[in-house]
Amino acid sequence: MLSKEKLEKYADVLLWGLKTARTEKYGRGDIVLVRYDHPAVALAEILQGRLLDMGLNPVMRGTVTPLMEHNFYGKSNARQLAFIAPGEKELCENLHGAISLLAPESLTHLRDIDSRRIGKTAVAHKFLRDILQERENLGAFGWTLCMMPTDELARQAALTARQYTNQIVRACYLDAPDPVRQWRSIHSNAVAIKKWLNNLAVKQIRVESKHIDLRITPGRKRKWVGISGHNIPSFEIFLSPDWRGTEGVYYANQPSFRSGNYIKGVQLVFKRGSVVHIEAEEGRDFVAKQISMDPGAKRVGEFSLTDKRFSRINRFMANTLFDENFGGTEGNCHLAVGASYSDTFDGDPQKLTKAKKEELGFNDSALHWDLVNTEPKRVTALLQTGERKVIYEKGIFTF
Repeated sequence: MLSKEKLEKYADVLLWGLKTARTEKYGRGDIVLVRYDHPAVALAEILQGRLLDMGLNPVMRGTVTPLMEHNFYGKSNARQLAFIAPGEKELCENLHGAISLLAPESLTHLRDIDSRRIGKTAVAHKFLRDILQERENLGAFGWTLCMMPTDELARQAALTARQYTNQIVRACYLDAPDPVRQWRSIHSNAVAIKKWLNNLAVKQIRVESKHIDLRITPGRKRKWVGISGHNIPSFEIFLSPDWRGTEGVYYANQPSFRSGNYIKGVQLVFKRGSVVHIEAEEGRDFVAKQISMDPGAKRVGEFSLTDKRFSRINRFMANTLFDENFGGTEGNCHLAVGASYSDTFDGDPQKLTKAKKEELGFNDSALHWDLVNTEPKRVTALLQTGERKVIYEKGIFTF
């Protein structure tokens, strides 16, 4: 669906993202994993060539088909669900970068699978994510990802294939003569906003919309991060709050697909940091199973805001990568239940041990599920001085 010219530009942006997302520069001989869904093979081929030209060692891995994935979750016994292939740990311990090319051929093929079976696999694989997180903290690993248009995505988003493709082109600035220049400009603007936010000394954040009244505690040793090259596209600026200070009601008016399930109109009620009540227009039982995956799944791992001045996304895309970066007329906020992000720690990441995370209220979980709200909203910061300051309104940061 994307022309050869657009694919080349996409590769340019992804390599910018990969290099921007890592603290240290890449050196000759570094290992980069390229994981791709089959409809994204043309982009994977371009990236393989580019990485070889850079003197890097690409490891190319196609993902399983929808039928293979259904077979795995439907037929596996408990041991098979938790199986880790030999070499996976060693690969993660030696990776310097990763690029994921998402191009799902089905969003609903797992709808008849008990989500607890999927959760068992996620929990078993969590230690691999922890290895990569530790390497990222050391500056030795960087990652990025993107999405390619497919007929299934367009159908689920109620768009034509051309409309869907055009949204990706616009969102990633692939229609610009030099998309990387555009991303560098957005990155520069985001740096200024993050600096402003991080200088505010915020004690508490209150989010208010028609269906939201939520209080979030940023916590000690926190910083706002985002637009760092990790996701293409990414326009969100976020932090991982102290989960213990979450109180009130959150509502996701943006639908989402997860593990083959369609979820709509999710309302979560938090008390003393944990979800105590769930409502949903569709998919309530699935939501309940997800947040019972492990002890941290019912707690907040991320709070994010997207400035509509950066994002050109104005349609539901049936994919979290795009939907959590929705711009439209009012921007968006999203709340993630589950795992927190270590890069929001304002200090030496090597000192963010498991014990330190617990002390500071960084959440730990095999789950990380972004739930998006696009309603008109006001976000007010209660500062340590007692002053209240509106930091986000009408879809933009007030900086």
